[in-house]
Amino acid sequence: MNTETNMAIAEAVKDDVVKSEASNENPARLTSRLRWILAIVIIADVLDLMDSTITNLGAPTIVREIGGGEGLIKWLGASYALAMGVLLVVGGRLGDKYGRRNMFLIGIWGFVVASLLCALSFDPTMLIVCRLLQGGFGALLIPQGFGILISTFSREQLPTAFSVFAPVMGGSAVLSPLVAGFLIDANIAGLTWRPMFLLNILLGGFGIYASVKLLPHDEPDPNVSIDGLGAGLLAASMLGIIYGLIEGSTAGWTIVPILSIIAGVMFLVGFAIRQRVATRPLILPSLLGNRGFSVGMLLGLFFFAAISGFTYVVSLFYQTALGLLPSQTALSIIPLMVGLIIASIVGRPLIAKLGRTMIVGGLLITFIAAVGLWATVMIAGINVSVWALAPSNFVLGIGMGACFGSIFDVAIGDIAPEEAGSASGTLNAVQQIANAIGSAVVTTIYFGQVASHGPAQAFTTSIAVVGSITLLCLALVWLLPKSAPQEPTA
Repeated sequence: MNTETNMAIAEAVKDDVVKSEASNENPARLTSRLRWILAIVIIADVLDLMDSTITNLGAPTIVREIGGGEGLIKWLGASYALAMGVLLVVGGRLGDKYGRRNMFLIGIWGFVVASLLCALSFDPTMLIVCRLLQGGFGALLIPQGFGILISTFSREQLPTAFSVFAPVMGGSAVLSPLVAGFLIDANIAGLTWRPMFLLNILLGGFGIYASVKLLPHDEPDPNVSIDGLGAGLLAASMLGIIYGLIEGSTAGWTIVPILSIIAGVMFLVGFAIRQRVATRPLILPSLLGNRGFSVGMLLGLFFFAAISGFTYVVSLFYQTALGLLPSQTALSIIPLMVGLIIASIVGRPLIAKLGRTMIVGGLLITFIAAVGLWATVMIAGINVSVWALAPSNFVLGIGMGACFGSIFDVAIGDIAPEEAGSASGTLNAVQQIANAIGSAVVTTIYFGQVASHGPAQAFTTSIAVVGSITLLCLALVWLLPKSAPQEPTA
């Protein structure tokens, strides 16, 4: 760590106790210590954002180097999202029980070590296991950040802190694939794709150093109970279903993948029963009985699975069919990311006012963009130019951005205040699980079509699937509450 960083942190440590900041003339002002704490939390979110997306770009290169074929491509994204989704709610409870600072440090240390192991992976099995570890430690890390901010910042300072997130995370969403693409193409020291994960060591290492110095100590609550059985049933169900889908579509529908899916469904039923009898369930039974919340959970599962799988397929099509380098692919998806960021920033203040109308608009825009992409590739085939796809990608990003924040905010529009914490954690977990399912299912459709009809038809079929799921979501959206809470849950 350089001298300038040491001095800057040392100065921040000398600040008064964080809570005393509310007595300043401007109670919303952030001192240097608070800004450092905010930066630490943002670093954790950026690490998660990077590692949930970079393998979309690096998958073809990784498979060329260490093998694994279609199966590895499907598991690269699914394994991370699966572990993250299954353990996310448990991670938040562990922070309450053992202390948010402790869990944050364990999470970021584990994430960095898992990233190093990903970079050192020499075969597909090791890489998949390490991606599971990344997602698991990420599930310990990410839930603590929001709690740390709530307990550290005053009521007047929180809006200032949260206003930083949108532009920083938006910029990271654009820069992450660009950095990953250029790192792969640079082939530093002959390492090809491995620097994508080594970058986490630099960013995470700084986060560890600053966390030890600056994160406030909080009191663990040994009275917090954690439904380990419920978490185990959920993990077994999701692993069984996703393993069955990937193995069956890759190696053939033998008895093993079929039994895996059946077992996964049975474990899922067991999980649902457990939530009704557990003293401290992961999902409150009252939430499952709330029509708006249940529909929002289902709608989010469909939409995020479709979009997650499709963005994976875009990267595969650009690299394997159009022959683009990873860096060129990253540049080609910038219109989509820019549209998403614009819609997210512009739409956020409108969610409480427009409610489900905003979701309807986002879904319609997504469907129109899907039709545009489908028509463009149908006409030009694999000779299509990325410039020809750019307008539809931009519109698609706007549709995605309009839906991303609004679906879950509207879903909690009529829940009780005491259910908000459980609802938010559950919906975030659903989004991660949807990412895992989408990575497995949509790429399976793509590869199945490539083998029989070529990449152009594979791409248009994938688009048609996304469009069909969007229409299904349009049918479901009318069952959501009409409006979101006045202060949407982050």
